[in-house]
Amino acid sequence: QVQLVESGGGLVQAGDSLTLSCAASGRTFSRYVVGWFRQAPGKEREFVARTSWSGGITYYADSVQGRFIISRDNAKNTTYLQMNSLKPEDTAVYYCAANRGGSTRYDGGPYDYWGQGTQVTVSS
Repeated sequence: QVQLVESGGGLVQAGDSLTLSCAASGRTFSRYVVGWFRQAPGKEREFVARTSWSGGITYYADSVQGRFIISRDNAKNTTYLQMNSLKPEDTAVYYCAANRGGSTRYDGGPYDYWGQGTQVTVSS
């Protein structure tokens, strides 16, 4: 069982940067793939980024490629999403998720564990 808690959301202006954190419980966190997703009001949840067990392999949605960076520190049981050059369309609730890997899907899903989400609002 893994519990995930996101933090770091807030209100920022367009062009600003923000880093989200996803803290995980459990001693085997390093064996889990972690992904970030987001859901804007009135829209479906969408994939943002994911990282392999080691953090050495990462995938991004086209909409954030080159602006967002996903990373992890397994010693701290934490995954990060560094968001640069934020745009109003990045406004959403951001969720982290985890699974044991082995998926052939680009988003790495389906995921077994989800956090409660953290709100990111980007003003123009």
